[in-house]
Formats: sequence, C-alpha cells, structure tokens
Amino acid sequence: MARHHARAEPQASAAGAPASVVLVTGVAGSGKSTVGLLLADRLGWAYQDADDFHTPANRARMAAGEALSDEDRRPWLAAVAAWIDRRIAARDPAVIACSALKRAYRDQLAAGRPEVRLVHLHGSRQLIRSRLQSRHGHFFPAQLLESQFADLQEPEPDEHACVVDVDQPPEAVVTAVVALLGAGSGTGTGSGTDTATATATGTDTEEPHMPPTASGEQWRLRHGTHEAVVVELGGALRHYEVAGRPLLDGFAADEPITGGRGQLLVPWPNRVGGGRYRFGTEDLQLPLTEPENDNAIHGLLRWVPWRLLARSEDAVTVGTTLFPQPGYPYRLEVRAEYRLGPEGLETTVTSTNPGDTAAPYGVGQHPYLTVGTDLVDTALLTVPAGRRLSTDAHGLPIGEEPVEGTAYDFRTARPIGEEQLDTAYTGLDRDPAGHCTVRLAHPSGRHGIDVRLVEGIRYVQVYTGDTLPEPGRRRRGVAVEPMSCPADAFRSGTALTVLQPGDSHVFRWVLAPWGSW
Repeated sequence: MARHHARAEPQASAAGAPASVVLVTGVAGSGKSTVGLLLADRLGWAYQDADDFHTPANRARMAAGEALSDEDRRPWLAAVAAWIDRRIAARDPAVIACSALKRAYRDQLAAGRPEVRLVHLHGSRQLIRSRLQSRHGHFFPAQLLESQFADLQEPEPDEHACVVDVDQPPEAVVTAVVALLGAGSGTGTGSGTDTATATATGTDTEEPHMPPTASGEQWRLRHGTHEAVVVELGGALRHYEVAGRPLLDGFAADEPITGGRGQLLVPWPNRVGGGRYRFGTEDLQLPLTEPENDNAIHGLLRWVPWRLLARSEDAVTVGTTLFPQPGYPYRLEVRAEYRLGPEGLETTVTSTNPGDTAAPYGVGQHPYLTVGTDLVDTALLTVPAGRRLSTDAHGLPIGEEPVEGTAYDFRTARPIGEEQLDTAYTGLDRDPAGHCTVRLAHPSGRHGIDVRLVEGIRYVQVYTGDTLPEPGRRRRGVAVEPMSCPADAFRSGTALTVLQPGDSHVFRWVLAPWGSW
C-alpha cells in the first residue's frame, strides 16, 4: 500500500510544482537505493546515492558501529543540498536516495525548493531488521538500526510526502510511487492530513512531469559514479558527470542545443568556405549554415534524429543514414557508440560508404569541458601540439605555424588567463600507443579531465567560447574538439578521408576524469 499526504491549501502552489528532483528517504534497509535506482530508470532520470557524499571517516565510524551526530552529518547534508541545487539549476531531473531521518535534515534538503518531491519509504522494525541482517558488503551494520529508529521523525503533513510501505517487491513500490507522483498531490482539505492510496496493480498511471525535451529521447548511461546522457537529436552528448560533478558545460533536456554543444560533426568538422568544393569531376555547393561568414559549418547530421541501435546499463549505440542531397550527393551509414567504463567515457563513430562511388569525409565532435570554475580563465590547459593553423576573418585556414614562443603554446600546463582561443592544433605529440592527450585541470591541480585522441584524429580545435551568441555562456567551458581533418578540408584536401565504396572510417576518443573530485 502507498500513502500520500495531501497538500495543505496554503502551500498548494509549492506542493503542485513539477518535480525535477525526487528525494527518496527512509531508514537503512528500507530499500532506498534499490527503489531510487528503479524509479530513476522508470523515469529516465539521473540517479544519485547520498551515501556517496559521506566522508571516508564517517563511513569508517558507521562500519565500526558508531552512530553519527548532527555535527558529523552537517557537511554531508551540505554536499547533498549542493548536488540538488546543481540539478535544479541545470534543469536536469534526478532521483536521490538519502536517509534524511529528521525533519531538520529534510528541511535542509527540500525546504524552499518547490522542485523537490519527497518520497518516504516506511517499514516496520521487524521487516527492516530482517533485511539488514541478510545484507552483506554494506558499510552500515545491523546493530545501528536502533539509532536509526531513534532519530526517525516521520514526515509531517506540511512536507507533502508520498509515504509508501515497503512490505512489497521493489517494482511494486516504484509503481506506487509513480502513481502518487503522477497524481501531483491532489487537492487537500483544510487540515492537510487527508491521505490517498495507490496500489501496484499494473493499471495505467500518469508518470511525473518531466520537462519537455527539445533534443528528443534521452538515453542515460551509468557505470559506478559515472553518468552520461546521449540525445536523439544529432546523437549528441548532452551531459557527463562523475560523483555528481558535471564535467561538461552541456545543456538541459528542455534547452535547445547552442554553440555545437556535444554535437557530432559529420561528414565534415568545422567550416567549408563558401560551401563550395570540387570532388572528382563535380563542382558542388553546400547550404550556407554560417551565413554571416559565408560558410557551411559542422556537417549535415546535427539537426536530424538518430535512432537507437543498442543499449545497456553503461553503453548506447545510435545511428542514422546520411542520404544523398544537394551539395553532398553521397550516402553514408553512421553509428556512434558511447560507452562508460572505469576510466571514463569512450566515443566511437564509425561511418561506412554503402554506395558505388567514392565520398569525401571528415568527422569531429564538439564537447565543452568544465572543471568547476566559474570561468575558464583560471583552469590549467595542456595541448601537446607543436603547430597551429592561422586563419582568416572567415575562420578558414591560411597557414600553419609553430606554437613555440607564442600565446598559443600550451605544451606545458598553464592557466588560460585572458587568451581567446578558437584554434586548431596539429603536430600532435603521441604516446607509444599513438594516443595524444589534451588536459584541462582545476587551478588546484588536484583534479581534471583528459581528452584522449585515440583513433582517426589528426587535429584538435580548442575554443574558449568568446564569440558564443549567449553572453552568459561565454568562457564558461572550453570546447576541446577532436577532428579527423581541419577546417576547409573539402576544398584544400588536407587530411581529407576519401571513403571508397564499402570503406569505413573509425573515429575514437575518450573523456577521462582524474584526481579527487
């Protein structure tokens, strides 16, 4: 059975606000993590376990059978609240499992945040004790159960909590939660103490409100504390985080994609001057998608839907067909696999020419990295490249020059400072495996993110976002763009791939976070 505390009339607007964070609470052993993860999967939202924010010292104390004091929990609750605020600000819906046994704890996490909905898992002492005694490998021992119930303050009516009994399978609990959240806290009586019930009978229920998705379907990947989101529109990478810390300056599900964020650039990265090029015996004209500079920019697949080809907990493969069209009379089959692992997020783009004529080809991707600084100025950048391309007023290459002794030399880590970069680098220094690593580090040097250029990549563009049309987004992240070829390769032929009939090209790179986040 599920119970829902109806909202009191004075708080009707707050209680009825669309949920963007669901806070699942309860004592240890109530199934918070299991229910929270299943609920997140049901909704297609992110999931976070608040236990991840405990310090190692607190974990050790609990493992030793020592209950935490309010003072011990203070920094933990502050970290959880900060995570919730980041989710709300990014308009990226999420489920978080957190004990939050006392009213004061829940107030710190939910009060003044109408976007947060509270789900409380209720179970008897006997049921919870039996669960804890059968649980192995968790840092929380069964002997601390009494301290949990001593601290527990059941939600009060003005908290508008969905209270669900856990004496049923987790899937049934989730179905009941979804039904109650979908009911949207129906109108209450003046006392604010009426309850409604929902049962997991499989009847149709309306799921909780999700913000409209301007980028189509959202496919979420998880591996340990790593989470990423890939979207239907353009097969773009919308979001990547580790332990709740965003590593990309991406976009929210209900936002349009701007500035090329996370987009796949096929069948050419960067620009084609005037959109005009000659291939074989044909003179071709592409649509001008950067008319202010008289260029065709970033390929032809950014604004088309990509279909889901395969999906698992930690990987998704999407694909699309590029059909012959004006300016590009060639057919390509394109697949992009995103895979999370212990080292980070690997992206592999494979393009095949199924036609009977050769096709010109290039590929890139456009993620904006962040290491948690407000602006990129203080971030430490390393670009192990000996040369850069100089460009004209249209952003087209006009030459190649060494970086040594210039403001573009980031072969040794240093702050970006006031440098305005929109620079293509080549002459990449590679390790024995043939890989090149571009690094963005926090000013402390204690953590950062690497962009490993693994396969099919000969250039990397670094862009500090100074010319973005939205002033509030300028210099907030650094675009590090792996590219198989430079701008204007369709006209110059520089590093251009010619896909013969039946040929494929593989483009592979990795986002690898490091250090203590």
